Amino acid sequence: MNRTNKIRVLVVDDHDLFRDGLTSVIRSQPDIEVVGEAGDGLEGLVMAQELRPDVVLMDINMPGADGLEATKLIHQALPDAAIVMLTMRDEKERIFEAIRNGAQGYLVKTIRAHELLEMIRAAARGEAALTPEIAALMMAEFRRFTTHYPAAVSEEDAFAALTDREQEVLDLLAQGMADKEIARALDISLYTVKAHVRNILSKLHVNNRREAARLARRR
Repeated sequence: MNRTNKIRVLVVDDHDLFRDGLTSVIRSQPDIEVVGEAGDGLEGLVMAQELRPDVVLMDINMPGADGLEATKLIHQALPDAAIVMLTMRDEKERIFEAIRNGAQGYLVKTIRAHELLEMIRAAARGEAALTPEIAALMMAEFRRFTTHYPAAVSEEDAFAALTDREQEVLDLLAQGMADKEIARALDISLYTVKAHVRNILSKLHVNNRREAARLARRR
């Protein structure tokens, strides 16, 4: 996290009323702050580059540059930022497109306030921000995929895909170190640690750091 010890959130949504309600909920929390609000994807990209938030809450359907395109551009410019998509519907195709574009989470706007806040915290920790319903949909799609393409990547190949630095970060994760401690131990920024953790989770095909640490200890 940043030096204020608060999770810095940028909210991008073209509906003023929804955006106001969302920012009000977030600002009620002592550990999270809203650092900016944008009404479309292009404005969100500009503000993200300027403010460098920890988490971007991104509406998927917006006029002009929509959330999917903005997510891709923000992820390319700021790989350390965790982008969580917001949508009115759990459309399977758009979920996977969002993740391919760099999204770390996908939430339906009917989510309860306390669930949303926990998902923001999870995203800031480098974990996938998915409601149980979305996670179940993704698991069903994964099962369908593996049925057609059973030759999955082996655990050995997954570990071999880690870079030397990612392996160092994983070793410290397995020792129970927090991101701040890893940053100090390796003399790198906290943002860089978070980026490495996200890459590790992706390459090892796990949902959170605990699962990654368990795999590393087992090896």
